[in-house]
Amino acid sequence: MSERDDAVVEGEVAEAQSQSVDIPEVLPMLPVRDVVVFPYMILPLFVGREKSVAAVDEALQGNRMLFLATQKEVATEEPGTEDIYEMGTVAMIMRMLKLPDGRVKILVQGLSRARRLTIESETPCLRVRVEVVEELPGPKEDFEAEALMRSVREKLEEIINMGKGISTEIMMILENVEDPGRLSDIVAANLTLKVGDAMQVLETVSPKDRIAKVHGLLERELQVLMVQAKIKSAAKEEMTKSQREYYLRQQMKAIQEELGVTDDRGEELANLKEKIEKAHMPKEARAEADRELNRLKDMPPSSAEAAVIRTYIDWLADLPWKKSTKDSLDIPAAKKILDDDHYDLEKVKERILEHLAVKKLKPSAKGPILCFVGPPGVGKTSLGQSIARAMGRKFARLSLGGVKDEAEIRGHRRTYVGAMPGRVVQGIKKAGSRNPVFMLDEVDKIGQDFRGDPASALLEVLDPAQNSTFEDHYLNVAFDLSKVMFICTANLIDPIPAALLDRMEVIRLSGYSREEKLKISRRYLIPRQLDEQGVTGKDIEITDEALGLLIDQYTREAGLRNTEREIANLCRKVARKVAEGKPARYRITKRNLHRYLGPPRFLPEAEIGGDQVGVATGLAWTQAGGDILQVEVNTTKGAPKLILTGQLGDVMKESAQAALSYARSKISELGVPEDFFDQREIHLHVPAGAIPKDGPSAGITMATALISLMTGRPIDHTVGMTGEITLRGRVLPIGGLKEKSLAAMAAGLKTVIVPERNRKDTEEFPPKLRKALAFRFVRTMDQVVDIALLPTGAPGPATPAGPSAPAAPAAGAPS
Repeated sequence: MSERDDAVVEGEVAEAQSQSVDIPEVLPMLPVRDVVVFPYMILPLFVGREKSVAAVDEALQGNRMLFLATQKEVATEEPGTEDIYEMGTVAMIMRMLKLPDGRVKILVQGLSRARRLTIESETPCLRVRVEVVEELPGPKEDFEAEALMRSVREKLEEIINMGKGISTEIMMILENVEDPGRLSDIVAANLTLKVGDAMQVLETVSPKDRIAKVHGLLERELQVLMVQAKIKSAAKEEMTKSQREYYLRQQMKAIQEELGVTDDRGEELANLKEKIEKAHMPKEARAEADRELNRLKDMPPSSAEAAVIRTYIDWLADLPWKKSTKDSLDIPAAKKILDDDHYDLEKVKERILEHLAVKKLKPSAKGPILCFVGPPGVGKTSLGQSIARAMGRKFARLSLGGVKDEAEIRGHRRTYVGAMPGRVVQGIKKAGSRNPVFMLDEVDKIGQDFRGDPASALLEVLDPAQNSTFEDHYLNVAFDLSKVMFICTANLIDPIPAALLDRMEVIRLSGYSREEKLKISRRYLIPRQLDEQGVTGKDIEITDEALGLLIDQYTREAGLRNTEREIANLCRKVARKVAEGKPARYRITKRNLHRYLGPPRFLPEAEIGGDQVGVATGLAWTQAGGDILQVEVNTTKGAPKLILTGQLGDVMKESAQAALSYARSKISELGVPEDFFDQREIHLHVPAGAIPKDGPSAGITMATALISLMTGRPIDHTVGMTGEITLRGRVLPIGGLKEKSLAAMAAGLKTVIVPERNRKDTEEFPPKLRKALAFRFVRTMDQVVDIALLPTGAPGPATPAGPSAPAAPAAGAPS
């Protein structure tokens, strides 16, 4: 190892005596660390590495000359060629001293710049072939170089005046140096330069360019020293001010004690101590609060950190460490509250009552973590409020939609300005109880970006095995969340991370049927809107027929939000008439509903068209519940190909291709000419074209429409269908059957074709839904065709199958 034992020692840099020294072409190389050796520079080096000691020994046995080259990285123990700069300095060993620990201390003097050409040998030491770099002489009268030399001397004096430790001997030497290159080397050797900057000076051969580079480095060093001096001055002034304030405060305290007057500062500290006492914190939190209070006592009240500590102590003292509400374990009373607030939803109510029963038998039981999944408007959030009321607990709510910052959950660290606890801890504090019902809304809409992953932070919150020691970044102490009953809500399961979903018990809430909507509207929505709009039952009456028409033709949803909006619209129009001095009992019926709400927005599918060739009714699932889709197929002359329109997704496009392949494979069985698809374009369209659609459950619908077009047999417009198709004609199961069935019932369909493997899903359907629809369970596409397609010549409106339909130019025409 070789390194300087100090900066260039005062008095050890001297001008080299002018002497002609013959430098051999091959020299032992000594890699040095963290120092650049310049010509005319004398400095001590410690040598410890085996090859470096061998290089010193070889030099001492010969002409005492070494090639000193700087390593690029200080930490490299065995540097190779690529680890050492090419430019270095040929130096002569002036003295050598062997140390007891095996190292060698040498005193060297730089002679000349040199560039490494090749490595001659690597054992026992590095021997290199060098090329001596001669100084380039400048013109005799170079005014620019002279000006730079004067400026360098002036700036060096300024640096010394600002406290830089450069000896006066060096300044005397510099006064007598007239060569710009030599002046540059001496100045660079005495500045605390980074290795990279020093190497740039060493590698600059031109004396004029070198003095210009040193001038720039001096200018930068001067600026750094000026800023450093400014910082020291400001710190000293602040320290003096703080000492003066402390002395005055101590005097004021003594005077107040003599007068028997208590100061506001002391009263504030006493109040904080009292709050800490009353909070009944755990041992860890109490120790942290006491420690911060003791720090606050020794701080100036006006300091920024004092305000941060006061806020932190307030948060610790205000949290409900031991405060909790007593659960209402009267199961019949809880059931009555749930029934009063919500119609149906038997599964959810049963799960809550089961939890209350367990709490009654085992009070230490942990709260469940439920996740309500369903379309908008089915009552997920309001159900959480009812659960809190039924259990006698406080209610807290946190909306996670669009949350992208992990600190929203875990809190900010107190090092940040404006730091606060996470919204979970804020909700607990606001509830004032450590066992509230805590609703996490829209858990499927959590975002993620460079600030972290909030979903991952929720893993600890929603894990019963971990949340008893939940640690918020702001509090920095554990808070027990195991007593909290967490309820999450989501519209879709797919966006929820698998690890988070694994911690929750999922309960699905499907959409409401027409009868359920009627009862909920009559029982809950109408009374609420009468109260909110300032009218009474004496002012307005809505008949059951009008309410049913409102649900059928003015809303299309799984929940009840739009239904409530339309009811509110009716109440407002009546309220205006009453406010204008026209009091009366306004009776809204099926006949006059359009005067209040305008023309119907949704027509029943039965009114759109009858039995048609190539038009099949499919059932779809959306985030807002179930819906129906009309799949239309037509054919025209042209190159044989399949055209798909209606903004279909990749999955639906593949279903269409599979349906076409199946239909083509059945040409012979269906009695269709073999050349039917030759010179024909098949166009499949799914309205509405502006709405993107995707999913696997439209396969049998597309195949039915294609087969109807091929055979000329119309499709029964009262039949809806859903199912995925394979190339062999098997019908595969689908999801969202209840929502689709409700949509079918709302659209006035009579029969629904469902995959056989979905039979089990219908067992939980409401009785009225099973009574309103005839469910036909199928295993193969042949069964679908038999059910959906009417025989040729069946009654129905004539509908052209397209300009080049083969056998049936119109639905109902004989084949």
